[in-house]
Amino acid sequence: MVIPTYNESLSLPPLLEQIFEKIYGCEVLVVDDGSPDSTAAICRSMQDRYPNLHVLERKEKLGIGSAYRAGFAWGLEKGIDEFIEMDADGSHQVNDLVKLIDFKAENPNIGLVIGSRWIKGGKTENWSKSREALSRLANRYVRFMLGMGVHDSTSGFRIYSRDALRSIDFNRIRSEGYSFQIEMTRLVHRSGHGIIELPITFKERENGVSKMSKAIVREAMFLVTAWGLKRFLRLK
Repeated sequence: MVIPTYNESLSLPPLLEQIFEKIYGCEVLVVDDGSPDSTAAICRSMQDRYPNLHVLERKEKLGIGSAYRAGFAWGLEKGIDEFIEMDADGSHQVNDLVKLIDFKAENPNIGLVIGSRWIKGGKTENWSKSREALSRLANRYVRFMLGMGVHDSTSGFRIYSRDALRSIDFNRIRSEGYSFQIEMTRLVHRSGHGIIELPITFKERENGVSKMSKAIVREAMFLVTAWGLKRFLRLK
């Protein structure tokens, strides 16, 4: 499991406790981008209790895409077969994680399992109607432009197979913000590996501050539009 962090000293420790209580044998790598609130130090203080907890400290904030690439490279080098993405802020539920893991174990040939808010059975809690509408609209735009049939391409709650990740050239990935999730979905789809969505409940964070920004939204819109135009031109 790869968990990128920046200033998650309040949310991350209880999440880690739940993970190690309910997920047997999981290796967890926290990739911290120089959090000034001592997130990395707090994680290191938990390593005696949880020997499967690892911490990769980076000196500055390099972006969620860079953090995941570093985590994937770490795991691939160690020969790990399944890679989980999960947010550090408590918005993703460990009970849903158990369901994702069980499904992936029963379907090892699936390249990507996505925890989806926007399929039947999925939902959000403590979101405003405007935020929900924006996320739904953005994902519909992605689905239209990229033709993948995925309802929640922006979800950061997912499991990749080793084979799916090895089919991707990480040096060519352009995204550093949350569009990284869209780009990864697109690349797995193009590689021919199967993608399945399972319903989850996404809860708004209780501590800390969201990392979403207008710049991240602009990056995602620009890249999705560019990828979509390339797709439409190939179809003509």
